[in-house]
Amino acid sequence: MSLVITDLSKCYDSAVPVFSQVSLTVAPGEFVAIVGESGVGKSTLLNCMAGLDTWDTGSVTLDGVDLSRLSDDGLARLRREKTGFVFQAFHVLPHLDVAQNVALPLMLLGQHDDARVQTMLEAVGLGGLGHRLPQQLSGGQLQRVAIARALIHRPTLLLADEPTGNLDPSTAAMVMDALIAQTREHHASLVLVTHSQAAAARADRVLRLAADGLSPLLVP
Repeated sequence: MSLVITDLSKCYDSAVPVFSQVSLTVAPGEFVAIVGESGVGKSTLLNCMAGLDTWDTGSVTLDGVDLSRLSDDGLARLRREKTGFVFQAFHVLPHLDVAQNVALPLMLLGQHDDARVQTMLEAVGLGGLGHRLPQQLSGGQLQRVAIARALIHRPTLLLADEPTGNLDPSTAAMVMDALIAQTREHHASLVLVTHSQAAAARADRVLRLAADGLSPLLVP
């Protein structure tokens, strides 16, 4: 998998810039963290990488496919097959149990693999909890459900938007352990948007997003 972003720019109302001239290449298996002040468009940039948002100029290419050339159906197929998304707010479905939430991407692909679901739950520390409903879990457990769901279909690119933002430091560290271990296990590239210096410090590369683009950042 390779993700290539070239001179990407986006404005609100065709006048107010969100970000400009962003270029980035993410190598297969690489973990890239993106940091920056609130309001500079980090989440918007992540959404563009997944084809969930549009942009004004530039290009986003995943595995050689220019996302701007795909229809809505084509983008949906690409996300189902090649990308996973972890949100800060979890976005689990409350009426489904843990195992059913994790299995959703497989269901959308027409695949049913209970053994894979159980293996993934064990891998993120949720073994034996597949029958529980989301309201019976802690915040850290819910985030691990979201990670398991994002990886169950073995995507080549995982996008994570502030996945530890709602968690205490100890739980955040456990969630990052699970996130990194599973992306490496499945040879997925990881792009993480975060305000957490501790989370960013674990990346292979850290970039700061500002209105005029991305720049390298050293995090101790």
